Amino acid sequence: MHDALGLPVSGANAAGLSALQAGLDDFRRYIGDPAANAAEAAQAAPGMPMAHLLTAWLHLLGTEPTALPAARASCAAAALLPLNDRERMHLQAAEALTRGQWRQAGRVLEDLGIAYPRDLLALQAGHQIDFFTGDARMLRDRIARALPHWQPGMPGFHAMLSMHAFGLEETGDYARAERCGRQAVELEPRDGWGWHAVAHVHEMRNDPAAGVEWLGAHSATWSDGSFFAVHNWWHLALFNLELGNEAEVLRLYDEAIGTGSSVLLDLVDASAMLWRLQLRGVPLGDRWSDVADRWLASGAPGHYAFNDLHMMMAFVGAGREDAQAQVLAAQQEALHAADDNARFTAEVGHPAAAALHAWGRGDYARCVALLRGIRSGAHRFGGSHAQRDVIDLTLLDAAERAGQRELAQALRCERGELRPRTASAPHLALAA
Repeated sequence: MHDALGLPVSGANAAGLSALQAGLDDFRRYIGDPAANAAEAAQAAPGMPMAHLLTAWLHLLGTEPTALPAARASCAAAALLPLNDRERMHLQAAEALTRGQWRQAGRVLEDLGIAYPRDLLALQAGHQIDFFTGDARMLRDRIARALPHWQPGMPGFHAMLSMHAFGLEETGDYARAERCGRQAVELEPRDGWGWHAVAHVHEMRNDPAAGVEWLGAHSATWSDGSFFAVHNWWHLALFNLELGNEAEVLRLYDEAIGTGSSVLLDLVDASAMLWRLQLRGVPLGDRWSDVADRWLASGAPGHYAFNDLHMMMAFVGAGREDAQAQVLAAQQEALHAADDNARFTAEVGHPAAAALHAWGRGDYARCVALLRGIRSGAHRFGGSHAQRDVIDLTLLDAAERAGQRELAQALRCERGELRPRTASAPHLALAA
């Protein structure tokens, strides 16, 4: 049997293939419960390896260390079944990621996408890996290579456009990125990645008013049933923060971002927003304590360096000194692991976390020294330009607190040139 894009699926029957397709369709839009669809597919067609492989990808791409056993079990189940060449490559990539070999997984998926350019799951998983490894060029090029094999009307074409839009944005082609992203959501209004890509365009153009209009006017559409909604709410809050609407940011935080989720990607957003508010001197009440408690319950320092940085934000904000020490100790162990996170940690993650630790202890000069050493290469530990901007914000704040006035002035001038619409924020105001 073949899926909706004409790809052969081993061991399929009608019921299993229908459930698998439903899971793939929801995953492309970041809505619903694709994991439940994948489980239904495996139950309906026990001999269909793609049901297990979809489950593996869903567990792997959330960066949740507690999900690794389930991902490994899904890979093991798929490995026991007859697989065609495409499915075998999916298994090889997923198994590599279970071992923390992000770049190897991305390379296998790159080859898979070249051989099967209509394998949207392979392209989507690879696109996410490019994001988590900070590879902006591959975010663009992985999708650009496959696009000539697609045409409007094909199932999932909207997702190809939304991924291409994000890759174009991260490589600075904002006009084309906006066109692709808008076309994606016109084809599929619930494509959360398409809304997200255009939001990034407005962020990088430093046009927060357009960003508020883009996300604010359509929030009922992109948030409906979306497990990506928290991140898009984060972007809406970020636009409001740039406009100085701090009360609105706190409302969005309380109602949509910091709502108690223990999903690590949601905790990253909660921590990142509170840290930006803290740098502005906004009173936060007990919000830091709540986020720190959730990190302690769900986080595992040393697993993924980008998450470690945001975990450290929460522990510094809440004054949890023991937890801060645990993050640094876990990173020291991670440096010796035989996986890609060892490099992420060495090149960016550990100095970044140590810088925040120094900031929390009032050692602002050390914070400055550490951040200046990594800011130009911070993409090496993943995330987007918009997310990594927190490093520059913290550097500016630490320089001011350390009394390094000439550096602080230089950083304010730099930021004023790049972000003229937000340069008047209190903590970024240019000196007279």
